[in-house]
Amino acid sequence: MAGSLQASPTYELQPAAQKVTLATNYVSDFNYINQYLPDTQEAAEFERYGDRRVAGFMQMTSAELPSESDLIKWTEQGRLHVKYTQVGVASSTDVDEPTFQVNDTLDPARGSIGLTAGTIALRVGQNVLISNNDGSGAYKGIVTDTDATAGTGLTAGQFKVAFYNADGYTGGSGVGNADVSVMIYGSEFGKGQGGMDGSLEANPNIFDNKPVIMKDKYSVNGSDMAQIGWIEVSMEGGQSGYLWYLKSEHETRLRFDDYLETKMIEDTPVEVGSGAAAPSTAALLGSIEGSEGVFYSVSTGGNVYSGGIAENLSDWDSILQRLDKQGSIQENAVFVNRAFDLSIDDMLAAQNSYGAGGTSYGMFSNSESMALSLGFQGFRRGSYDFYKSSWKYLNDPTMRGDLASGAINGLLVPAGTTSVYDQALGKNVKRPFLHVRYRANERENRRYKSWVIAGDIGGVANTDIDKMEMQFLSERCVCTLGRNNFVLFEQ
Repeated sequence: MAGSLQASPTYELQPAAQKVTLATNYVSDFNYINQYLPDTQEAAEFERYGDRRVAGFMQMTSAELPSESDLIKWTEQGRLHVKYTQVGVASSTDVDEPTFQVNDTLDPARGSIGLTAGTIALRVGQNVLISNNDGSGAYKGIVTDTDATAGTGLTAGQFKVAFYNADGYTGGSGVGNADVSVMIYGSEFGKGQGGMDGSLEANPNIFDNKPVIMKDKYSVNGSDMAQIGWIEVSMEGGQSGYLWYLKSEHETRLRFDDYLETKMIEDTPVEVGSGAAAPSTAALLGSIEGSEGVFYSVSTGGNVYSGGIAENLSDWDSILQRLDKQGSIQENAVFVNRAFDLSIDDMLAAQNSYGAGGTSYGMFSNSESMALSLGFQGFRRGSYDFYKSSWKYLNDPTMRGDLASGAINGLLVPAGTTSVYDQALGKNVKRPFLHVRYRANERENRRYKSWVIAGDIGGVANTDIDKMEMQFLSERCVCTLGRNNFVLFEQ
């Protein structure tokens, strides 16, 4: 019979961090009346949560590069071919050469076309495939007139097609509708005719992002720095000692390191008219603009799988079909939460011919005295390779784990590099699909700054206040190149 985990006791969401120095930061059992001395372990602080850090995703998938400007811009190639999918059919009794109207407001190949005269990528002499969007038929013909030709009576976005079939075109319900899709597949001219009228200009996609300033601080007074504790504290970096403030300073640094990554993943631009655009504490915060994090970039310009978890091959086949329409990057890494991780393992195990009767996959021929390997590191489907990795950030209950709304189950990241035009360098360069840009020049590097403000403590004296402050600062943003090749798995 199936069981379930009890609701209590459960994990703690706030096990350690305190905003100020309190009694709860220190453990004390000192009592003159009590004649019994407690038996304390030499290292009394047990690391019950293991490595508490959630950072690591950006180190695996990205690089860090300097930038000298407040605005980072790069250019990505647009589509080579053009297709319109929102085309209406003008009322016409001439079925052999009807008029069509392009109504695409945001064509995926060319961005906003504006629909001014001569802006559509159709020219006289080009061969087109006209496909009815309701599935009622497809027709091939040649463009005979466009809005770029003066004196023809066509308005912006209109063109005429002469069809090759004798019956002509049937279908369509109006100029402003989305009756047909139009695909260009070539051109044809008779003998002795002139060349193609007009030319097409390359239409790149220009993206930009702005670095944001991040800060943190740890503060302790001089007296507490001289206080020895009976608990030997240990840190993830391997350091240990009996000075409690060292642990608190160390955890502040670890927390800031995690935020450097989670900020790049979660950040979003500030919308006009929002509360963050004009906060009540603007005197303290300054001008807040936000930045485009990885999740934001993919959700607005990439692919979003809203089915929660792709748990069977048909789900993955739909993803493959979408990737075919994008950059068709062969190798991809999939960073997933635990439920998604196990679902992929179960899906792959089910493909085994003996999966229904027992586990016939694993290590050491699955001898009864050996361990079973019930997990998979990746798989190939079609021409695509997917390498699976469990993402701690999505599992940690103090971060994205256990969210009831807005949950993310995984992120598919293309592997390798892509070529983009870097406006700062003025040339094409190879860049990872994900990389972090931080502010730096030959005199100032704001990748990761830390400094001490102290009043004659530890040999430092730059204030008259008897305390020590450790300040942390970084100014950076993430660049998501080729976001159309990413897939975000939303709950």
